[in-house]
Amino acid sequence: MENQRNLILAIVLSALVLLGWSTISSKYFPVANPPATKIVDGQSVAVTPANTPAPTTAPVLQDRAKVLAATSRVVIQTPKLKGSINLTGARIDDLVLSTYRETIEKNSPPIRLLAPDGSADAYYAGFGWTGDGRSAPNLTTVWQADGSELTPGKPVTLRWQNASGQIFALKFSVDANFMFTVEQSVANAGSVPFSAQSFAYIGRAGKSKDPDVWTAHVGPIGVSNHAANYDINFDNLTGSEPGFFAKVFGTRAVAGVNSSTTTGGWLGFGDKFWLTALVMPNSGKSEASFRATARGYQADFKAPEMAIQPGMKVATSTRFFAGAKEVNTLDGYETSLDIPLFGKGIDWGWFEIVEKPIFHYLHWLFGLVGNFGVAIMLLTLTVRGLMFPVAQRQFASMAGMRVVQPKMKAIQERYKDDKARQQQEIMALYKAEKVNPLAGCLPIFLQIPIFYALYKVLVLTIEMRHQPFVLWIKDLSAPDPLTPVNLFGLIPFTVPHAIAIGVLPILVGVTQYMQFKLNPTPMDAAQAQVFKFMPWILVFVMAPFAAGLQLYWMTSNTLTILQQKWLYSRHPGLNAQPAEAK
Repeated sequence: MENQRNLILAIVLSALVLLGWSTISSKYFPVANPPATKIVDGQSVAVTPANTPAPTTAPVLQDRAKVLAATSRVVIQTPKLKGSINLTGARIDDLVLSTYRETIEKNSPPIRLLAPDGSADAYYAGFGWTGDGRSAPNLTTVWQADGSELTPGKPVTLRWQNASGQIFALKFSVDANFMFTVEQSVANAGSVPFSAQSFAYIGRAGKSKDPDVWTAHVGPIGVSNHAANYDINFDNLTGSEPGFFAKVFGTRAVAGVNSSTTTGGWLGFGDKFWLTALVMPNSGKSEASFRATARGYQADFKAPEMAIQPGMKVATSTRFFAGAKEVNTLDGYETSLDIPLFGKGIDWGWFEIVEKPIFHYLHWLFGLVGNFGVAIMLLTLTVRGLMFPVAQRQFASMAGMRVVQPKMKAIQERYKDDKARQQQEIMALYKAEKVNPLAGCLPIFLQIPIFYALYKVLVLTIEMRHQPFVLWIKDLSAPDPLTPVNLFGLIPFTVPHAIAIGVLPILVGVTQYMQFKLNPTPMDAAQAQVFKFMPWILVFVMAPFAAGLQLYWMTSNTLTILQQKWLYSRHPGLNAQPAEAK
């Protein structure tokens, strides 16, 4: 009766896992990146990203090419960026990432990060001043440039002078990666003192197309007073959710505006793989804010106010990052440019201490072999090798448990009506025989941190985006697209997400079943039944995860099977059936 009740409970819990896992994982865990390929007629073809509706905050949307052609511009050309600076309003509002593509196709267009106001997906950065009654440049100001092209090592300066004699200048520089430096200066050629505050802002017309989930923040992001903040999102700014900005940034927070006063730091908007960020000066107090606007959302800051005497010139320097969240690039800027916690542009979470070493080791292996799938397999081999002494102790414990199984069964029969006494006698038996029933679980518990770290690496790091393995697996950060549900693409229909079970998760289930078959049969009949169908539940659980994670688990299972067979060959007693206890 007890065994039947345990079996029924296990079946119910398994059904809940199958039914509820998809809902829970989509809300709290981004199990994989969107599919880069799909199987059609047995062939792997690229998936074109779905078009999203234009933001409702933009009143009239125009063709981007026409908007760009309507204003004078300075061309931006670097090894990784192409675009232009709008001389009307001094905005960087045209930028594509030339080394990253929308799909895996060779002729796929590059990722567009910034776009001018009035066009679809408007996204831009601007720089300027506020003055004490004097005329300051605004969004309609047309600046004069001393050059036609901005490249690394070749800065461009924009100038504008008002009627009172104040000369404003913006000197733009850019490096070979994704960082702009903007020196904002003002010279007072007038006859009276002048007070001014430099400011910078990032505006975007709508929310990110990437989902904001518990394990991977997307949206407003920043570092203020040496603390990173992932709590605020787009809904906080529009007032549909309460904000948590003040809790971390330590100042006021009201519906629609979240502000802080800080020395140094940065703020901007983060997508899953892309980041825009304004880096504030490390001297003086700046006022940083996120806000909802009539056109969408804005991140901005004001530098300390400066008094400018006649004949005097003052300047402040602002950095603007616009590009891919490459791990080494962000960490490099944090060190070389003294930008506080700039590596936190990637939401590593509380497990960063394990995740980043896993990433760096995996990236090093990739540099050796040139294939991230092979690198994941080598990572798995490394983990299993380090855990081999633990596995030996696990098998010794399994051997001890097999010896005491008949004695345990005798105790269970003797005290079947006294559960407390039964448990007491079993614990005494474990102590007398010097065995630990939990020792066999130790390798599993030790692998959990590595498994979770690899999961975050596959989901978060752009280095894993669109990385192929072999055959039909063109993107290890996306689910396995090859599924028998539609006869491997021969039947022309899109498989629903809940049953899109790829080949790799099936292999995970098969290898897990083979591994369980090599283990000693549990004494409890219900437990034995659970072990029989748990591998097939695992198939459904693993199906939506990244193919790289499935590859890791399958490789780990295969190595465990080989390891078990080798240890069985050295310790035949592990396979022997224990004698009945007298």
